[in-house]
Amino acid sequence: MDPVDVENMTEMTEFIILGLSDNPRLQVPLFLVFLFIYFIILLGNVLMITLICVDPSLHTPMYFFLGNLSLTDICCSSTIIPKLLAIFLSGEKTISFAECIVQLYFFIGSTCVEIFLLTAMAYDRYAAVCHPLHYSLIMRHRVCGLLAAASWTIGFVPSGTITASVTHLSFCASKVIDHFFCELMPLLKISCTDTSGPEITLFFEAALISLSAFLVTLISYIFIISAILRIRSAKGKLKAFSTCSSHLTVVSVYYLSLFSMYLRPTSTLSLGQGKILSVLYTTVTPMLNPLIYSLRNKEVKNALRKVLGR
Repeated sequence: MDPVDVENMTEMTEFIILGLSDNPRLQVPLFLVFLFIYFIILLGNVLMITLICVDPSLHTPMYFFLGNLSLTDICCSSTIIPKLLAIFLSGEKTISFAECIVQLYFFIGSTCVEIFLLTAMAYDRYAAVCHPLHYSLIMRHRVCGLLAAASWTIGFVPSGTITASVTHLSFCASKVIDHFFCELMPLLKISCTDTSGPEITLFFEAALISLSAFLVTLISYIFIISAILRIRSAKGKLKAFSTCSSHLTVVSVYYLSLFSMYLRPTSTLSLGQGKILSVLYTTVTPMLNPLIYSLRNKEVKNALRKVLGR
């Protein structure tokens, strides 16, 4: 094909998002399910942020990072779910090229930010369990602020490079995205140009960010478990582990879905599997995070009782 013709075909103005199902009978039930999920995400995370802000007992490094994590979950889900709800309700599946790129940018960015925040929280738990006497010095306010600011700033850098590479692709073969939002893998599949460059960029950045963050988290928990095992009393061990159990649960769910999605060749992952994994870390995880922390932390329960009592 002539290069000029290919260039002319890259002027894609809109895509069509197939969504989760083409069955007309499922549109209303799916709309209600995801509306409920989105409501729980907003309610749980906004409530968590409010409690952390108003209750002085939650003005600690762990809850400071948790507040940032809740904000990230709201950002990630709000990038995807409102458009998905509109598709369910109206049946209008078109999305403009610009809107698709913006959605992709904020989705990847919020995902990277969450990875860095979870890593900072792992370091916080390491300092609390392994160096309790120096904890206030290690995790002072300035350090926490710098870690959070770095997470938000650096988190959107790989998102910019990946979305920039997507804007240079040609989409002359098809404009149908077999997914429920503008995810990178389905976009690469419908491109009629060589996608090895963006795929290499994605794999390298995903490996660099997620694996390095995972290693820091893993090393932190190796030291944490080692310190817990040295505690003589069973009550002391249980108390020390309880301070990390919520974070460990969230990290396990998040990394399991993330590694399954991105750290494997695109040819081995079907679009159906990709949709299921995407639902897990774009909707289910943001919904579960505040529930996990609120149900497993006495401080959050006490803060909630105080607010409700007022």
